[in-house]
Amino acid sequence: MKLSKKGEYALRALIDLGIAAEVGRELLRVGEIAEKEKIPAKFLEQVMQDLRSGGFIRSQRGKFGGYRLAREASQIPMGQVVRLIDGPLAPIGCVSQTAYERCSCPDEVHCGLRMLMLDVRNAIAGILDRYSLADVVEVTLRKMRRDGIALPFSQPDRPEARRGGPGTAAVTRLQPLDGLIQNLLPDYTI
Repeated sequence: MKLSKKGEYALRALIDLGIAAEVGRELLRVGEIAEKEKIPAKFLEQVMQDLRSGGFIRSQRGKFGGYRLAREASQIPMGQVVRLIDGPLAPIGCVSQTAYERCSCPDEVHCGLRMLMLDVRNAIAGILDRYSLADVVEVTLRKMRRDGIALPFSQPDRPEARRGGPGTAAVTRLQPLDGLIQNLLPDYTI
């Protein structure tokens, strides 16, 4: 499974909406998200329509309109979002739970490739379905606060809006301990 740009943008937008809700912002405009995430606004608008059709976000029209989460962040499993935008999580059709397709293998039951890809599918689904948007937002905000980064979308009169320097952290090579699981569960070791 490879996450498409559309899937990536959908997840980033949802995380931004979750952060906004946590810092007291009721609505975000597409332009705000597009600017923060450096995403083309027209493409993001299409992504937002898909998220709205999928029941993950709501829109409010008008001069002061924008988008908000349609349900609690804890009720949005990341796997559901990926499936909505990018389809099945399985790397090959013969191991898909939602879109099974018979493969060209003459003996599917004893196919080593199918067994391996089933484990890959189960690992991906296990992680994406285990964590909700609330989990991702919590870890994101915790790391930003730890690193003194100003929280995006904060109201100017809130203390977290004044924290930190330029608002971005230096990009470094990812380490295994940088993942969500390690940061969500501090006592977890790989």
